[in-house]
Amino acid sequence: MTARRPIRVVAFGGGHGLGASLRALRRSASSVELDITAVVTVGDDGGSSGRLRAERDALLPPGDLRQALAALADDDPVAQRTAALLQHRFAPIGRVAGLDAADPLTGHAVGNLLLLGLMELVGDPVLALDHAAAMVQARGRVLPMATHAVGIEADVFGGDPSRPGETVTVRGQHAVAVTQGHVEAVRLTPAEPPACEAALAAIADADWLIFGPGSWYTSVLPHLLVPELAAAIVASPARRLITLNLGSDNETAGLSVADHLAALHWYLPGLRADAVLADARWVPEPEPVRDAAKALGARLILASLAVADGSPRHDPESLSVALVPLLGAVR
Repeated sequence: MTARRPIRVVAFGGGHGLGASLRALRRSASSVELDITAVVTVGDDGGSSGRLRAERDALLPPGDLRQALAALADDDPVAQRTAALLQHRFAPIGRVAGLDAADPLTGHAVGNLLLLGLMELVGDPVLALDHAAAMVQARGRVLPMATHAVGIEADVFGGDPSRPGETVTVRGQHAVAVTQGHVEAVRLTPAEPPACEAALAAIADADWLIFGPGSWYTSVLPHLLVPELAAAIVASPARRLITLNLGSDNETAGLSVADHLAALHWYLPGLRADAVLADARWVPEPEPVRDAAKALGARLILASLAVADGSPRHDPESLSVALVPLLGAVR
């Protein structure tokens, strides 16, 4: 008897949202055999990643890539310790002895420096990420959505407190993520960054494409703004799953749950979906969300997905329980 191949899953996003999705997928792999690929946004310009972009002209901001690697790390104790090392962030120690400058390591994550070094050493971000994945025995592959860093900018109504009645341009992923105004439009700079070829190949071969959870405008939507990536997503024969967030953040303040789905259609009109996964407790009025899902060709699935303490965070174990029957349906 010929052995069945694993179900090929490509998850899009960045930051903590993608991390929760990847941890859930890694848990799901114990019930249904999965081949997992994470395609990670590369617009981060805050914190350690922003400093490395500014000071070292980093080819890619490493922070979201690092988090995806840590999320996919094997349960082996050595792999988990290595993942913890990648996530370790240097704490402030005051002034460096004998110097006036502040400690240059403060705030940097070890994994960010490691990935930067690997990229400089081998000159190929995909090879560098594959090497780092081997270090944590990753249960999947981590790829960038584009081959170099991108900028994110948005038109934001009320984005400048001194001009509350006007629409202004807010530049930078971090600035857009924390803006207090209403985001009217978001775009990448440059507008047509070269997509990662390995990511395009993974999308073409996928059985499932998974979008979200995560910061909608700065982690989820950017993938739809890379023309080659968007075309590959539309052309892929894979099924598509959208996992909705558990609450709004600054950048999506005022956006309803249904509006999150409408935004995907707005930025990629050709996008179709098969399923929309949401937490029942965070969807007080399911009918508008069900209608928005239908507009994408999808059915709405309500499940318990949040952590038990009531905070707006996905619980990887609960998310895994919801994912297994969905992913296994391609059999």
